[in-house]
Amino acid sequence: MRIEVTTMPSQTKLKAGTILDILQKLYPDVKVGFHYRDPFKILIVTMLSAQSTDRQTGPAAEFLFQAYDTPEKLSEASLNDIETRIKSVGIYKNKAKHVRKTSAILLDQFAGKVPDTMEGLLTLPGVGRKTANIVLSKAFNLNVGIAVDTHVYRLAHRLGLASKKARDRVEEELVSLFPSSRYMDINSLLIHHGRVVCKARKPLCLECVLSGLCKYFIKTSL
Repeated sequence: MRIEVTTMPSQTKLKAGTILDILQKLYPDVKVGFHYRDPFKILIVTMLSAQSTDRQTGPAAEFLFQAYDTPEKLSEASLNDIETRIKSVGIYKNKAKHVRKTSAILLDQFAGKVPDTMEGLLTLPGVGRKTANIVLSKAFNLNVGIAVDTHVYRLAHRLGLASKKARDRVEEELVSLFPSSRYMDINSLLIHHGRVVCKARKPLCLECVLSGLCKYFIKTSL
């Protein structure tokens, strides 16, 4: 699916820019939680990271790559051994199937290379727009969209930056507010802020530097 850039009110765009500036000053060192440069490893780590923390994903990825660091090796690995190596991440059984099948598809259809297009990435098992956006940005420096995970989705609505329910529609709203060079920044910053302050069940609104700009806080405090 192609993401269409919608036109957002200029006031919302200004607020979005202010939010990004504030979060960058608050979290100057926040980056996506892995350090790989190899597109294959970036793809696999991103797949493993879904519904998992960095503390779970990092060790699991390292343990997996100790034995299977190429599509050839991973496609021939036993499912049981993959599961054992990534057991610390969420829904590891499904992920084990997906990373092995993805490795086989990379060999069969993409000459062993990770595709550098949204369309190509979305043909891989377990890869949705969120994963594809991260891989395109981190592996190929292509910023075509904003990865919308649970934190980004929640904060976009609470802050009043998005109103749609479907994640692809939320992505459309967000990409209209930020320059493409900042897509990865806004993803990383919203995720971090969602983890430490704007939590799902009990957001720390009184401690939040964005409370004055937050639709949720303003509404609930009236």
